[in-house]
Amino acid sequence: MTVPRPRRTTPGAGWAGTAVEALPDDADDSVLVGRIWDPSVDGPSPVTVRNGEVFDISRRFPTVRDICELPDPAATVAGLDGPRVGDLGEILANTEAETRDRTRPWLLAPVDLQVLKAAGVTFPVSMIERVIEERARGDLALAGDIRRRMLADVGVDLHSLAPGSAEAERLKSLLVAEGMWSQYLEVGIGPDAEIFTKGQILSAVGTAVPVGVLAASTWNNPEPEVTLIIQSSGRIVGATLGNDVNLRDVEGRSALLLPLAKDNNASCALGPLIRLFDDRFGMDRVRELEVSLEVRGLDGFLLEAVSEMTRMSRDPEDLVRQLIGPHHNYPDGAALMLGTMFAPIQDRDRAGEGFTHKIDDVVRISCPALGTLVNRVWHAEECEPWHFGVRDLMGNLGRRGLL
Repeated sequence: MTVPRPRRTTPGAGWAGTAVEALPDDADDSVLVGRIWDPSVDGPSPVTVRNGEVFDISRRFPTVRDICELPDPAATVAGLDGPRVGDLGEILANTEAETRDRTRPWLLAPVDLQVLKAAGVTFPVSMIERVIEERARGDLALAGDIRRRMLADVGVDLHSLAPGSAEAERLKSLLVAEGMWSQYLEVGIGPDAEIFTKGQILSAVGTAVPVGVLAASTWNNPEPEVTLIIQSSGRIVGATLGNDVNLRDVEGRSALLLPLAKDNNASCALGPLIRLFDDRFGMDRVRELEVSLEVRGLDGFLLEAVSEMTRMSRDPEDLVRQLIGPHHNYPDGAALMLGTMFAPIQDRDRAGEGFTHKIDDVVRISCPALGTLVNRVWHAEECEPWHFGVRDLMGNLGRRGLL
């Protein structure tokens, strides 16, 4: 592997957090799986974490995909034994790219052969508010009038607006009459969700490493999201945290540039671990999760926000049905990022210009039930190159006698 070039600035030692922060608050009652890079075999291995210790389960299941395809992944993993790799805190500390001892294990993104997908505009309230603000040109009184007329015409609170419903169709007609309709609102309140490919298989990065934005981008932001882990049958078997890094200037030029805005080196972060579904954690809890975001810059800038899953307009299971089923199969399953209600409008440098990343920002995405995903922001061109693909994985597992 190529070591990234050192930066001239640094957020300081320990920026990636501790093992306690990486784990769910109820870690003792959680079934957790992830991946490490094991230098002794020069390849990745699935692991489980118990009592803050990491155990290699690759001899039973050479990929996380194999675990997720089981009839009851959580029950199987809970009963597995495997060699101890080390303390999670030590492995996490060794994951930071600039200080890593490459003779010792480090954490990877917790998925492998699953396709990386993301859903957009799943919190239509913030999207509609943006249209209102644009139409009102900053005049709060005018914005209030537009909002009142929308609500009077639709007859429901925007927070409860169901995509594809009769109320949504009436709102669409009003927006067209007002000259405010857009392709983004079509997927926000129309019947069909926006689901796109976030990255290629094996391209996701994990916690404690940089995420990438293109050097040419001048307007970009994190997107803190819950990410579902889905087996090939379409059954949801777990969840983790994700950062759907976005280049707003690129997507703003044209929606057809979405692949360039979304899929770059190190632009998809997942982790730290997958929490498998069991009788203590499942979709009912996922629907009620709150995801916290903190962005802290070397310039002293601090941004804090919360994304509440209860404010999603589309049920997560409906998004999964639109992703996978008779119309489209994924033999190795999928990781689906569910979208965010985070709207990065807080000014950073000059009034009215909103937020954009600066190099070496530290992004913390946290949820008590899933832990904390922490990444630094670098230019994608300077992040560690993604070179370990499917052929490399199969070759490595074959040499280890795991296929």
